[in-house]
Amino acid sequence: MRVVSAEEVAHTLKWDGLIKRLHTTFVNGVESPPRHHHAMHRPDGEATMLLMPAWEAAGYIGVKMVNVFPQNADYGIPAISGLYLLSEGKYGQPLACIDGSELTRRRTAAASALAAQALANENAETLLVVGTGKLAPMVIEAHASVRPIKRVLIWGRNPGKATAIADEYADRFETSVVEELAEAVAEADIISCVTLSTEPLIKGEWLTSGTHLDLIGAFRPQMRETDAECLHRADVFVDTYAGAKGEAGDILQAIDEGVFRFEDIKAELAEVLSGEKTGRASEDTITLFKSVGASLEDLAAAIEVWEALPA
Repeated sequence: MRVVSAEEVAHTLKWDGLIKRLHTTFVNGVESPPRHHHAMHRPDGEATMLLMPAWEAAGYIGVKMVNVFPQNADYGIPAISGLYLLSEGKYGQPLACIDGSELTRRRTAAASALAAQALANENAETLLVVGTGKLAPMVIEAHASVRPIKRVLIWGRNPGKATAIADEYADRFETSVVEELAEAVAEADIISCVTLSTEPLIKGEWLTSGTHLDLIGAFRPQMRETDAECLHRADVFVDTYAGAKGEAGDILQAIDEGVFRFEDIKAELAEVLSGEKTGRASEDTITLFKSVGASLEDLAAAIEVWEALPA
């Protein structure tokens, strides 16, 4: 069995290839039971263990284990860590143990870019990234691979981290750190939220026509990055119905507040990509994509890594 490092994952997962692989996997589908979600009570705070299995009908088999420790931010350590075990499908023999953190970062950003490719206006040039964790650079790169991004705005609770990201990408884009989130939201064509917030950061009254809102940070019912007005004003799409119903706090809390219904969701991503349902209705439509992550994305990314590795 081969051990694949984070560096090898980063080298092999090119945005174009990964996004195409995800597109194919969403359309063709895989077997993916609901992920196991276990709360862990640690001495310094709450943590979460996720187990995410998936397999092709006659092909690869995989499972990811992820530990989420939000309190790691206090120690300068990434909040998310894990590994992916990929097996071949004929005999069930393990092929590779792949660094799960880098795999997760890149597949998450690529899935959002895939959704933006279908839902954001084609001339979207200004990207606002809300959050400064390890996922923030990935969404910049992924969205820029599918839309003509020229300007990147960065907001975060830690101005130093926001400045570091802005500096890192200053040679590729016009970058700036923003303090007033409401003003930045009004200027953005695409807003990508990559936080573990439990309180709304984006308010619906700030959104302007044509904006695409990408919510990929909060992944538990208690978490949310938007208020209910965002969902009320937008055409809402999700990565999967099952994930949205079980874990999408932005949606579930808006439903509890009586502002949104689950039936108001326009489509899950596979339906849009296959042409079964319509994506963006017009240039002026506000679109919202809520993702909590799906095991089919991890399997697709792991296969992409395995098949791109040198022999």
